[in-house]
Amino acid sequence: MAKTLVSDVVVPSVFVDYVIERTAEKSRLIQSGIMAADPQFDALANQGGKTIEMPFWQDLDGDDEVLDDSSSMTPGKIGASQDAAAKMIRGRGWSYNDLAGMLAGDDPGRAIGELVSSYKSRRLQKQLLSMLTGIFGSGTGLDTTNTKDLHITSGGGTPGAGNILNASTFLDAQQLLGDEKDRLTGILMHSQVETLLRKLDLIDFIPDSVGTGMTMKVFQGLEVIVDDSITTETVDSKTVYHSFLFGQGAIAFGTGRKPEAVDGAVPGSTWEVEFSRDAAAGDSNLWVRWLNIMHPRGVKFTDSSVAGHTPSNAELATAANWTRVYEAKNVRIVRIRSNVLPTS
Repeated sequence: MAKTLVSDVVVPSVFVDYVIERTAEKSRLIQSGIMAADPQFDALANQGGKTIEMPFWQDLDGDDEVLDDSSSMTPGKIGASQDAAAKMIRGRGWSYNDLAGMLAGDDPGRAIGELVSSYKSRRLQKQLLSMLTGIFGSGTGLDTTNTKDLHITSGGGTPGAGNILNASTFLDAQQLLGDEKDRLTGILMHSQVETLLRKLDLIDFIPDSVGTGMTMKVFQGLEVIVDDSITTETVDSKTVYHSFLFGQGAIAFGTGRKPEAVDGAVPGSTWEVEFSRDAAAGDSNLWVRWLNIMHPRGVKFTDSSVAGHTPSNAELATAANWTRVYEAKNVRIVRIRSNVLPTS
């Protein structure tokens, strides 16, 4: 007897295109310019290997020479170094029972299609937060060159204006990027920091420029992205919140493409989609897999502490896996560690 399968309800090509479009639409990382899709990284994602090597020429240095007719110039040389990015290969599955759908009076498959793009956006943001923990860990280079510490370190005092993120301390933090500071486009912060800035009347609300009908939060001209998963510390018995400033395209993003269809996957798609069915149990299953590169430009992934084929979020958060290879200001990311004012 013929059965209606999940693949009859959710058409793979339509589903994949819908998810990709909705993920880009919902991702504040992409909309703010923090994470920039890069065709070069799309191509790199399709290469073999666990990590992608990216050699680059270092800038020219040395003083110019005064010419005369009795001596020759002394040639310098151009140096080379190497950046490296990790491939992230991830997947997730969902299952639902026919009876559950009947009792709910709705189609679980349709709900999954609506929700999976938001899920993917959240997972990309979680991946980024893990990466930020790692690249600003002890010994990477960014922990000293690109970090502005505002918080109280000792003495048991009460946080004041100089220990919090505000208009003045923001200027000090962005100055760590020197003449690259004008390229800043976004700031990622904890909700406690965002609440403090709202109390100080430093958050503006403007219509979203991409026409989603949503309102965008802006601080000092930068789009504000709020996430309570950001690292916090306790120093001198006070909570220290991490915020991150990003320059345009500070995080390069690329997606690998599946060359052949596999049980519902779409050739050339960035997602592999598979469906399975346990008819006796009335269970339908949807499986998705994806490959991407999310890379902070100029911070090399060393792969020194990775147990599997590709890194987990915990391994992305491990400082031993990262080292800065660009000039500090060209990394285009600044970490701010600050307190918030005590509540009355």
